[in-house]
Amino acid sequence: MHVAHIITRLIIGGAQENTLFNCEDQHRDFGDEVTLITGPGLGPEGSLMERARAVGFRIVEIPEMRRSIHPWRDWQSYRAIIHTLRELKPDVVHTHSSKAGIIGRAAGSKLGIPTVHTIHGASFHRGQHPVAFSAYQTLERIAARWTSAFISVADSLTDQYVAAGVAPREQFTTIYSGMDVEPFLHPPRSPAEVRQELGLSPTDVVIAKVARLFHLKGHEYLIRAASDVVAAHPVVKFLLIGDGILRASFEQEIAARGLTSNFVFTGLVQPARIPELVNAADIVVHTSVWEGLARVLPQALIAGKPVVSYDVDGAREVVIPNETGYLLPVESIRELADALNFLIASPDIRQQYGATGRARFTDQFRHQTMTSHIREVYQKVIRAR
Repeated sequence: MHVAHIITRLIIGGAQENTLFNCEDQHRDFGDEVTLITGPGLGPEGSLMERARAVGFRIVEIPEMRRSIHPWRDWQSYRAIIHTLRELKPDVVHTHSSKAGIIGRAAGSKLGIPTVHTIHGASFHRGQHPVAFSAYQTLERIAARWTSAFISVADSLTDQYVAAGVAPREQFTTIYSGMDVEPFLHPPRSPAEVRQELGLSPTDVVIAKVARLFHLKGHEYLIRAASDVVAAHPVVKFLLIGDGILRASFEQEIAARGLTSNFVFTGLVQPARIPELVNAADIVVHTSVWEGLARVLPQALIAGKPVVSYDVDGAREVVIPNETGYLLPVESIRELADALNFLIASPDIRQQYGATGRARFTDQFRHQTMTSHIREVYQKVIRAR
């Protein structure tokens, strides 16, 4: 089959990696014809465009397609997608991300092509301005009329969209976001080597957070909790994996709290390095206040690490209290510090939770499993047409 994927930008991020694995698997393993339509990979997060070009499927870059709302550029993007789809005549259009999801589904519907939309994270969410929240809900209800099927990366996202009246439940299929699990099971470099490179000693208890240094990612709550954690366990080190516009402000706050020696910033890293960095940690923490199902949670568990997460969206589908980690109230500080302190003091519990997570989620989150299930959705919408 010929599938045209549409995503707003191909930066380093969970939705983008999910989409790229989907394209790669279809092209290499299933022999499908694949076209990826995307805006430029702009932003401090880094780009996946080089990786995409190396695979060999068709890539169409639309310069006007950007993340921010801009009526004229958005109209130009819509026209460019219409032109591309009319020329290529794909069997299915598969959209990803909020902006591309709305424009791409409108274009596919206009041409009578079945459209599938993946919800990587709700376009209306906690932390948004009320006007934006209401606008995105309305736009999603409109775009649902152009959608043949929805794919959610977590059951909780389906619940949110059904509750908001976007579409009936029978239109949704949950398919967990796939990844290459092997490097998390068998990292390319030993934890000891990676720790030495980062200036971490073998006796340090390392707590890693993988996320852009950006709004809604919750680094500020971890920094506040860190004061109590370090007071109880001076050997702890916080490893912040990622970069972004808030780095300078976080470094200032950490310094003001006298914690500079307890924090290590990796800066921007390529996705291929995430497995070795996660394996070098003892605990993985996730304090975002909005996320579909953060890929780092199953990644950490597959690597055999316990997780501590705020109870947001799909986190509870992998973070099982007292089995794989701890689920905490969003924005909580005291509970966060208590959970981390308990795990720091309990190496046997850390090992037990990590082993349970690895056994439960390794096969479920293989990218090959994801792509196979996604192709079943494609076949279903093609047959329905």
